[in-house]
Amino acid sequence: MAAGNAPGQVVLLHGIWMRSPSLWWLERRLRTAGFHTGRFDYASVFGAPERAVAALRAHLRATGAGPVHLVGHSLGGLVAVTACRDAAGLPPGRILCLGSPLAGSAAARAADRWPGVRELVGGWRAALLDGVGALPAGREVGMVAGTRSLGLGALLARLPRPHDGTVALSETRVDGLSDHLAVDASHTGMLLDPDVAAAAARFLRCGRLGPGADGHVP
Repeated sequence: MAAGNAPGQVVLLHGIWMRSPSLWWLERRLRTAGFHTGRFDYASVFGAPERAVAALRAHLRATGAGPVHLVGHSLGGLVAVTACRDAAGLPPGRILCLGSPLAGSAAARAADRWPGVRELVGGWRAALLDGVGALPAGREVGMVAGTRSLGLGALLARLPRPHDGTVALSETRVDGLSDHLAVDASHTGMLLDPDVAAAAARFLRCGRLGPGADGHVP
């Protein structure tokens, strides 16, 4: 499922306990880089995962032939990966995860042990505790992970270092990733980081995250 190197459309997905306005700065920078962007809003805690996945699939099918790329922050990456796995009729496109615990989250496992706190994990409990499973076949998936340890997750659990304050670097590594980039940013701070936006634009264009991958840094 080749995505090509044209800018194309980009759908951005927010993380847990957030809504789509949290993506404003990242979306603005991707638009400046030449992408047509939009945000997909979903109920991250109180909504059923199956509903979010079905709604995202319907949204992607309604966009046309594509390519349509997905950029998911934190839980948004898990939603994107799940929606594109074993789903027919979706337009081609790449998936970029930003600080997504594809291998499972120690912070979520710690929260799950405390009554009253485990409800904050929401319907995505299984994926957050154990990992998202296999990546979508035939679709490039990249990961940008932070190493600046500032965040609430570190208060809940002893996270393996390095980590971004919520997700450990090791929790962002799974088999099948097309590329992986560690950046000096916190879990939430990566949404505001211009270097993260530049890496995202590179990956969406050519499937590589490193500087100079396509000879252009937006």
